[in-house]
Amino acid sequence: MNRKLVIGDIHGGLKALHQVLDKAKVTSKDTLIFLGDFVDGWSESPAVLDFLIQLEQQQNCIFIKGNHDDLVLKWLTTNKEGFDEKMWFQHGGEATSLSYERVDEATKEKHITFLKSLKNYYLDDENRLFIHAGFTNVRGVDFEFFKPLFYWDRTLWEMALALDPNLSKDHISYPNRLKLYHEIYIGHTPVTKINEAIPVNKACIWNVDTGAAFKGKLTIMDIETKKFWQSDALPDLYPDEKGRN
Repeated sequence: MNRKLVIGDIHGGLKALHQVLDKAKVTSKDTLIFLGDFVDGWSESPAVLDFLIQLEQQQNCIFIKGNHDDLVLKWLTTNKEGFDEKMWFQHGGEATSLSYERVDEATKEKHITFLKSLKNYYLDDENRLFIHAGFTNVRGVDFEFFKPLFYWDRTLWEMALALDPNLSKDHISYPNRLKLYHEIYIGHTPVTKINEAIPVNKACIWNVDTGAAFKGKLTIMDIETKKFWQSDALPDLYPDEKGRN
């Protein structure tokens, strides 16, 4: 059976990624959709990128750009436009910077090529949108003027959280952004912020970021059945590190 599996924010936690791929019994027939933020947090950001580059040779993978992937690309290419290194360090960048001290230039170039290739979003044949953070244009992603919102926006998820579940879709106040796509899969804002530990569904949105950057777990989910598998909590996998805690 050819499954479509979506994976939440990894944040340098390669051990967790190995765990979920193993638990879900992923085969080369499965399509893997990664929602971004492969880096920043735990100590294995370069190793995560190496693994993903290799994985793409074995099966169909869709890699979506997260805000941390964009920050690391800027850092690796010394593109300082809109880049605050001090702030980046405080949000997981320090571990990434330290881990790259052991990486040769040829590998760095491979990582730059990979990071440049990441998609802003993916829309499948069944009108399901996969995006790291969100979008703000009421007509949808094709009309977004400021593209970095795809990997920085939090208003889409906040709106879904605040929406009255009893509000009819044809009500004049129902948000247009939540009518455009059959389903929307996001990461970016951990569900642990609302004291949840598993993927959360609000309106048409599924949030699959289960807090792997912090004290949570990494999640992989079958988008057809909604069955999901989780790693151990990341602090248990990296007991000598602080991640983004």
